[in-house]
Amino acid sequence: MGPGVDLGLPLQLLINGLVLGVLYALIAMGLALIFGVLEIVNFAHGELYMLGAVAAYFLTTSLSVGYWGTIALTTAGAVGLGALFYEGLLAFIAGRGFERSILLTLGVSMVLQNGALYVLTATPRMETTPYSYRSVILGDVSIPLLRVFALGLALLAFAALYVLLHHTRMGQAIRGVAQNRAAALMVGIDTHAVSRLAVAIGVGLSGLAGAALAPVYSVHPTMGVAFVFKAFAIVIIGGLGNLPGCAVAAILLGLLESVVGGFFSPTLVDSLGFLAMIMLLLFKPEGLFGRGVRL
Repeated sequence: MGPGVDLGLPLQLLINGLVLGVLYALIAMGLALIFGVLEIVNFAHGELYMLGAVAAYFLTTSLSVGYWGTIALTTAGAVGLGALFYEGLLAFIAGRGFERSILLTLGVSMVLQNGALYVLTATPRMETTPYSYRSVILGDVSIPLLRVFALGLALLAFAALYVLLHHTRMGQAIRGVAQNRAAALMVGIDTHAVSRLAVAIGVGLSGLAGAALAPVYSVHPTMGVAFVFKAFAIVIIGGLGNLPGCAVAAILLGLLESVVGGFFSPTLVDSLGFLAMIMLLLFKPEGLFGRGVRL
């Protein structure tokens, strides 16, 4: 490189894209986990992410809970909400028709979104924390500290999920149900409990993403719409139910959006995931990594 080459902007865009990609992965992997175990497309997933962000906002601003306490409480609440969501709805529609699951979860999405609009109005809100105006300086690159925390939380969640799925008996049960529910039932696995746990984890991941992003982006009732459709595109690109493929596709999309938004028109950014999905469906319908290995 010549002495006049400035690498500050490209490095900044790559770091921002990495942070955005891992947060996309949190939402998309929760969606993929639910699909992998139940084969249900959860159209309410974006609104569950939105509820996590709203809960984090009110815990911080109204109850004066600290940043880390807000993260812990929001994630724990999302896990509990996921278990209730399974028992209250998904348990009754699992295996009863793909179309029915789409319609019912879409209905839940509309109820949650419009209920939030009624209670909160459409006014965007911003969560502020003691870390909101602090940054990490790496040479010419300035990274907001909250983005660093979000990146660390996401990576920690991925590591915990990997350990759970690959090194615990419950994780083996989850993978077994995802591979073959009937065979898992025949060998004595409680598929109902496993499915409840999978949904709880999936919703917990979206709640963690909402809590991590609440101080970074504005909080409003429709914030889940854009994220959930991108998450659907990521799940399809990575391979339905394929968690590693989903994570890789999310990070690639985050990097691509950051670079395109930095060097070209920002109006192109929101269409990138869907353009990639369309091209992939035309030439490789099974996704980048296929559906051969579920979870």
